[in-house]
Amino acid sequence: MELRGTTILAVKDANGVAMAGDGQVTLGQSIVMKHQARKVRRIYREKVIAGFAGATADAFTLFERCEAKLEEFGGNLLRASVEMAKDWRSDKYLRKLEAMLIVADAEYVFIISGNGDVIEPDDDIAAIGSGGAYALAAARGLKRHSDMGAEDICRNAMAIASEICVFTNDNLTVETITG
Repeated sequence: MELRGTTILAVKDANGVAMAGDGQVTLGQSIVMKHQARKVRRIYREKVIAGFAGATADAFTLFERCEAKLEEFGGNLLRASVEMAKDWRSDKYLRKLEAMLIVADAEYVFIISGNGDVIEPDDDIAAIGSGGAYALAAARGLKRHSDMGAEDICRNAMAIASEICVFTNDNLTVETITG
């Protein structure tokens, strides 16, 4: 049976970036296995926030690889993300990992996939996982039509996603970096 149930959302504004992840892990279509998983964390000297959707063991491998690339490239998130995506796509072992990442610092937000994608969203909002589309839509609406900061947008958009997506709950981990 497949473990599912993740929503990760990152929002960047003029004051910095916030990333939120819900805590739900679901087995199959109906069994909630965990309510308070921690899918968002700080890496690279507390200067980068990373969140994952997908297999947990795979995600931890990717967190370690991302941090190693950040060390190698002196904290340059753009360069580290591109190099990591290249490795992920071309390495026989890494290619089998089933996860996606959002990484962010005060300057960038990227979605990184095993297909070699490094996507920088046009509107500084990125979301992945089962409830990602719901959180993304809510965050875009809140950013366009309110004066909320990045953290408030993350919290409110994730609350909306948790009301719609059965694989998303409202037990959030939120990390912020001020610019």
